[in-house]
Amino acid sequence: PEFGIDAALPQYSGGLGVLAGDHVKAAGSLGLPLVGVGLFYRHGYFRQELNVEGWQVEHYPDLDPAEMSLEPVGRVSVDLAGMPVVAQILKAQVGRITLFLLDTNVDENPDEARTITDNLYGGGEEHRLRQEILLGIGGVRALEAVGRTPQVFHINEGHAGFLALERLRVLIRRDGLTFPEAIEAVRAGAVFTTHTPVSAGIDRFPRSLIERYFSGWAEECGVAFSDLMELGREPGGSGELFNMAVLSFRLSGYCNGVARLHGQTSKHLFQHLWPDISFDEIPIHSVTNGIHAATWVSSEMTTTLDRYVLPEWWDAGPERWARLDDASDEDIWRVREQCRERLVGFVRKRLKVSRMLQGVSEGDLAWCDDVFDPGVLTIGFARRFAAYKRPTLLLSQPERLKALLNDPDRPVQILFAGKAHPADEPGKAMIREIFNFSQDPEVRRRMAFLENYDMSMAKLLCQGVDLWLNTPRRPLEASGTSGEKAALNGVLNCSILDGWWDEMYDGENGWAILSVEGYEDLGRRDRVEAANLFDVLERRIVPLFYDRKPRSVPRGWVRRIRSSLKTLGPKVSATRMLREYVEWAYDPAAARAEALAANGYQRAKALAAWKATLQKQWSDVAIEAAGEDDLVPELGTTQEVMAQVRLGALTPDDVAVQLVHGPVSLGDYLMAEQIEPMEASGKASDGTTWCYGGSFSCERPGRYGYALRVVPSHPDLLTFAEVGRVAWASAARVKRICD
Repeated sequence: PEFGIDAALPQYSGGLGVLAGDHVKAAGSLGLPLVGVGLFYRHGYFRQELNVEGWQVEHYPDLDPAEMSLEPVGRVSVDLAGMPVVAQILKAQVGRITLFLLDTNVDENPDEARTITDNLYGGGEEHRLRQEILLGIGGVRALEAVGRTPQVFHINEGHAGFLALERLRVLIRRDGLTFPEAIEAVRAGAVFTTHTPVSAGIDRFPRSLIERYFSGWAEECGVAFSDLMELGREPGGSGELFNMAVLSFRLSGYCNGVARLHGQTSKHLFQHLWPDISFDEIPIHSVTNGIHAATWVSSEMTTTLDRYVLPEWWDAGPERWARLDDASDEDIWRVREQCRERLVGFVRKRLKVSRMLQGVSEGDLAWCDDVFDPGVLTIGFARRFAAYKRPTLLLSQPERLKALLNDPDRPVQILFAGKAHPADEPGKAMIREIFNFSQDPEVRRRMAFLENYDMSMAKLLCQGVDLWLNTPRRPLEASGTSGEKAALNGVLNCSILDGWWDEMYDGENGWAILSVEGYEDLGRRDRVEAANLFDVLERRIVPLFYDRKPRSVPRGWVRRIRSSLKTLGPKVSATRMLREYVEWAYDPAAARAEALAANGYQRAKALAAWKATLQKQWSDVAIEAAGEDDLVPELGTTQEVMAQVRLGALTPDDVAVQLVHGPVSLGDYLMAEQIEPMEASGKASDGTTWCYGGSFSCERPGRYGYALRVVPSHPDLLTFAEVGRVAWASAARVKRICD
């Protein structure tokens, strides 16, 4: 529900909102016909101050849309458990892209309704449900009110999942579709991106609350309330909780995580939605997050990239980025020194102002005038403060940290910044720990916590530091994009191999911190990984930065900068991300939605009817017999396989019979599976059993095996997994292939 467009429009709390803002900006750069929908939070996200003891204090602004160039363009109404709520539609123009934000602080509403859009991530469970209903249902109605008719709806995290229910209602009431038919039409044009790597990060609402707010929806649509609850029910659960991610998965044809590793994590997290589907075939794709380069890259680096790569370097391929080999070490290092010097000037001013606001007299703050050094290796750690991100990992070995900071020949300086959620007491405690450590006169010139981290500060940090530090517990970082922003500024990354870094680190473009996921004792794990981090800093990073003559260029360090830019430049841009969404989801979803809607939703109706028949008849489907050549297969030969498949009232057009083969583990599990189709060759005399034949090539020596299965097949299925049905032969066959 948030968009991080600019610090002047504080409608974001962190990475999710900033990513949405970059998504919108990149769509504008590529000329994509995209529109954004969100809520306008009157108090935005809080401004952070630290008191003299280091505790976070939140201050909430009172924002006036008229002062923020937001134009009222209409009204929309939503019923919230019998309370009619009106929201004004505010229009923001972000380059070529229009953003519509809903605001309930209008005169028509009672006080209770006017506060629905007061705070981002504020209030209790019911307040959050109201916000999500307004976003989802009100958002779809707002688009209709302003004359926008999207073909594809992108549910960016489960908060917006209720938009699918509004689309169902319209199709049922306006077009006369049945509930199952409307589901097929809605799924065809829906994309769902999950951003959470943990179950606790998913919104769940109790049945009683959903019934109070949606019983009217069910009655209007002629749908049993139990069928509505089923859309959000977790398999194996009590049925008393409505899961917003489950709703979004069930009503979206295209689903993805936000990095390659996160895609795998999401499959583990949600595999219970597809209990009969093998892990690799769970229909969760991955599109790795990217950044809007023009927002985050310094003017100095932009000039360099314009000169050596391409004026449109943000959309250039690897062959253009390779031209950075023509840039001299001196050119690249000059950019880094200019950005670091600008950051140091900002830090000195910000620290002085912060301490004066805490009541420290200006006379006692002379040390702030020379805090930090524009010639010293500068490390940045800036992000939301949460336990799994481990911002205090360096503080776990204070003597090693002090030795790094105060080394007389090769000193290090470290900047921390970030906000904790107002309800996250452990996060606030970590801020306090860092703040208090940084007040020690022994380290205060080399370490600081900067208050009120926002997009403006983020730009200075990811442009001005030398090393970007990231220490999450793997695999709890879905993607992360702050390191991508730093990378495009010539800043090197040092990170746990998690999120985006897991797939883009190559050994030469930064550093990896060894992680030990096998430890159940988190304290022990943190100690081991902290030691690994210090080893990398002490033995590899610090020596490389200072490996130079006085006032000269650190050639080894610049070599890594060049490698980082060349390898990451083509990959971390949001234009790459948008192109992947267009090719994998947006274009196919638009075409599929149009096809299923044609001729009065003829194909959506046919698909729903076919699925109903298949579900009713599937219990009769079985592989009754299978056989193969008796000879021991030789390497490079073909193995023929036959099967008798009972289909009951179904026909070969309704299914695909497949031969799954590959190397076999010692536990007789197929590995590195390959799939070959089998063809029907005739019907048995009983009229319900069919003969199938197929073959596979014996391409590897050793233990090799195959298994047979039957899966649903229909021209309008995206994948057989959406039906959730598979019939396997009773056991896999294992063969030993001779060399």
